[in-house]
Amino acid sequence: MKRTDLAAYLRSRRERITPDMAGLPPGTRRRTPGLRREEVAQLAGVGVTWYTWLEQGRPINASIQVLEAIARTLQLDPAERLHLFRLAGHQDPVPVADSGRVTPEMRQILHQLSPMAACIATSRHDILAWNAAYAAIFPEIVDSEPNTLWLTFTRDDLFTRLVNREEDLARAVAVFRGAYSRHAHDPCWKEFAEKLVAASPEFARMWARQDVADPGRRDKVFVNDAVGELHFTTTNFSCDAATETRMIIYTPANETTRSGVVWLTAHTRESV
Repeated sequence: MKRTDLAAYLRSRRERITPDMAGLPPGTRRRTPGLRREEVAQLAGVGVTWYTWLEQGRPINASIQVLEAIARTLQLDPAERLHLFRLAGHQDPVPVADSGRVTPEMRQILHQLSPMAACIATSRHDILAWNAAYAAIFPEIVDSEPNTLWLTFTRDDLFTRLVNREEDLARAVAVFRGAYSRHAHDPCWKEFAEKLVAASPEFARMWARQDVADPGRRDKVFVNDAVGELHFTTTNFSCDAATETRMIIYTPANETTRSGVVWLTAHTRESV
C-alpha cells in the first residue's frame, strides 16, 4: 500500500513544479503539467529508469541520501518532506541547524519571555534561536558553537557553568541517546556522536552507559562569572511548526537569580 501511495505522492508533487520554479528553460510544449520524470531524475542526480520505477510503485528501496535529493528537487516543505520519508519507510533526519524552521511567531514568543531565558533547540541539542536573556547567560552559544552538548563537553572556559555537572550532563546524554535511536540510520547523527566520543572522554564515559531519557522539567544550578549562582527550573514545550524541536524556558527559582538575569541582559548585547 505504501508503495502505491508513494508513487501517487511523487507524481502529485512533480506535477506542481514548473520548469521555471526548478530553474529550467520552458522548452517545448508539455502534454502534462509540471516537470518530466527525466527532469526530476536529472536534478536529483538519480537514474531516469530508477526514478520511473519509484513513481510506478515498483519494489525498490530509496536511501536517505536519494530521498534528500528528491525532496530538494520537488521543493517539499517540512510536512511534505516528513510524509515522503514515512511513505518510503524512513524517518526524516532532522537538519543540523535549519533556522528557517523557526517562524516569526516563535521568535516573538522568545522575545516576550524575557527576563526568562529561552531558546528553541532540536532533539540533537542544536540551538536554532534564543532570546536576549539566554544570550546573556550563555554567550558562547551566540558567538561560537550553537550546540549545547558539544560546547559543554569540549570547553572548560564557559562564562556560565553547571554546578551539578555529573548529574546534569549524564541526563543530557541520556536525552540525546533517546533521540539518537530514532536517527541511528542518519550519517550526520552518527558522525556527531563519534566526534563527541573522540573529543571528550567524559562524554564517551556517559555515552557508554546506554542510558536513555526523555526531555522534561529539571532544576538546574549554574555559576556565572559575573553574578554568581543562578538557580532555574527548565520547562520544555514541543514546537508543532518544526519536527523534533522544543522551546526550553529557564524560569528563575528565586529573586536573586531573576535579578542576576536582568543585570546580565542589560549588560550584554542582544543577539538572536
